[in-house]
Amino acid sequence: MSNTSRMRTIFRSKTSRALDKVEDPREMLDDSYDQQVKLLQQVRQALAEVATAKKRIDLQGQEMGARYQRLAGQAHEALSQGREDLARAALERRSLIERQVARLQEQYTALQKQTAQLEARERQLAEQVAAFRVEKETIKATYTASAAQVKANEAVAGIGATMNDIGTSLDRARDRVAQMQARAAATDELLSSGALQDLTVAPDADIERQLSALSAQAEVERQLQAMKQADAAAGPQRPDEGDGRAEEWLSIGQGPNTP
Repeated sequence: MSNTSRMRTIFRSKTSRALDKVEDPREMLDDSYDQQVKLLQQVRQALAEVATAKKRIDLQGQEMGARYQRLAGQAHEALSQGREDLARAALERRSLIERQVARLQEQYTALQKQTAQLEARERQLAEQVAAFRVEKETIKATYTASAAQVKANEAVAGIGATMNDIGTSLDRARDRVAQMQARAAATDELLSSGALQDLTVAPDADIERQLSALSAQAEVERQLQAMKQADAAAGPQRPDEGDGRAEEWLSIGQGPNTP
């Protein structure tokens, strides 16, 4: 496998894993669920704000109603005491409060209607969120189990991103080993030919090696001539090669070695 192909395979594997992570349906479901929960919280917050506003109008209406009743009593008392002017002023203020209370009643009724609508929406959305949560967890569990099964099957079959990485690593290791073996063979040839100098050997070692080789060749020729002369003198009979003792190996190379 070339370097370009290897890099393409690694990039494809990394990209595939990144896309799988981005498109993970479990994360998408969790995000959707979080958004629905936020919407439900917003509806509940709006419901609380409407209830608070309705309560303020209720308190204001109760206060104005008490003043409305008190002005009626004051008008009767003023009239009984012959103060028609005070009775008229109390009734005028009472009429103004009545108009203000009418507006508060309209606002209170509108808020009651809005509260009922928000409560209905809140119940409906809460049921939807609860149902979505159950389905979400079911889908996530199914996906997790399927993903685990896929990984197990790919591991058994020797496929998948992990196995591709392992195969790429093995190919690269084989290439490195082959390169190192070729380099070792090349350096051996260079050392043998003398093109590459071995700095660890003693000076003039190459000359000593060649002289040793010539001496060994001369010794072989001498022993060969001695064997021919011995055979010619002894006739057709040959000495028994098994007569020598095993301990005589210690004398090999210590002196003239005549077969």
